[in-house]
Amino acid sequence: MIRYLSLALKPDRAAQVTLALAGARAVIGAVAWVAPKAALKAWVGSEVSSQSGGRLLGRALGARDLALGAGAILAYRRGRPVRGWVEAGVLADAGDAVATLVGFRQLPKRTRWAVLASTVGATGLGYLVAQRVDKG
Repeated sequence: MIRYLSLALKPDRAAQVTLALAGARAVIGAVAWVAPKAALKAWVGSEVSSQSGGRLLGRALGARDLALGAGAILAYRRGRPVRGWVEAGVLADAGDAVATLVGFRQLPKRTRWAVLASTVGATGLGYLVAQRVDKG
């Protein structure tokens, strides 16, 4: 089914979705860098996000997402292949989804389903657009 969905996605539309995903990733990364406590609170709760180690982790994840998003945008603007950047984001998002599942019971009850849905959704959408983004 995923293969059929990716085939139905035209390359120019895949590029638009890719740029939207990359832009969102870069913004989320920048926010996590500037305000790591706020960025982590929804994912792991206020206890961890207020500790210095939690803030360090939030900034590191923010830098990762900022780099992946900006890399995809810059590659697109320069006419370079974008698929590798998108696939790297898919791997990062899949890792986030697995980490969320592993610690699911310890995560804040109010936000854990939304966090899981966003990581799984980003993984799936990234995978779909990666198949078509450089085909145009």
